[in-house]
Amino acid sequence: MKRVAGRLMRSPEGVAGLCLLVLLAAMALAAPLLFPGDPLAIVGRPMTAPFTDPALPLGTDRLGRDVAAGLMHGAQTSLLVGLATALVALTAGALVGTVAGLAGGLVDEALMRVVDAFQIVPGFLLALAFVSVAGASLPVIILAIALGAWTGPARLVRAEVLSIRERDYVSAARVIGMHPAEIALREVLPNALPPVLALTAVIVATAVLVEAALSFLGLGDPNVVTWGSMIAEGRNVLRIAPHLSIVPGLGLVATVLGVYLLGEGLADAMAGRKGRG
Repeated sequence: MKRVAGRLMRSPEGVAGLCLLVLLAAMALAAPLLFPGDPLAIVGRPMTAPFTDPALPLGTDRLGRDVAAGLMHGAQTSLLVGLATALVALTAGALVGTVAGLAGGLVDEALMRVVDAFQIVPGFLLALAFVSVAGASLPVIILAIALGAWTGPARLVRAEVLSIRERDYVSAARVIGMHPAEIALREVLPNALPPVLALTAVIVATAVLVEAALSFLGLGDPNVVTWGSMIAEGRNVLRIAPHLSIVPGLGLVATVLGVYLLGEGLADAMAGRKGRG
């Protein structure tokens, strides 16, 4: 782990991505301290221009809500959705892939057909349909995005398990009478996970963008502020106040770019490279 961290610190992509994500995480953690009130509350005159009121550094939107408060609290929502979706998708994919790879036969075939069925439908359309039926709330949105993201980890874990299950230490565990579930959790899964973790960056970035798109379409959680809903609100006055869409848009770009760069740096570090140059 120390070697991987050392290689990551020598990777320009990894360092840049880590700095961006640390900044965004600091924004998310500082949001309740700097803006303790409700970010959706009306706090001033509508359409206050940026840098004209010290109490409202980024101005207000059409309803008089603080843009800076929305930006800070929106970082919380985006990071929460991204990380929670990755956790759910990786957990579900790892379990399905492990069971399919170890069981083989009809169980493997049935589970892989389920994976194929989910992969046929684009992830965004699946999330859109699920949220439209189940209702717009943060847990539902996280589950909806995870429904389209777990298939990649499942296939990758299955491929790793098919290779690992034939190795000597797994055979030795069977010989000494270890329970199949114990073999899966203690011997197989820990060795199958490292390649799958490389997908985390892709899943997090995709989740952030899908959540923003759902909020932009009016299918986000109405009780929380999101960058997608801020962009949607700003599009109505894009010609006279473009900053209302540009500011949260930059937040989205920074988040996705940070996750991508950190993922590239981690991939290089785990492969033993100092960087791509």
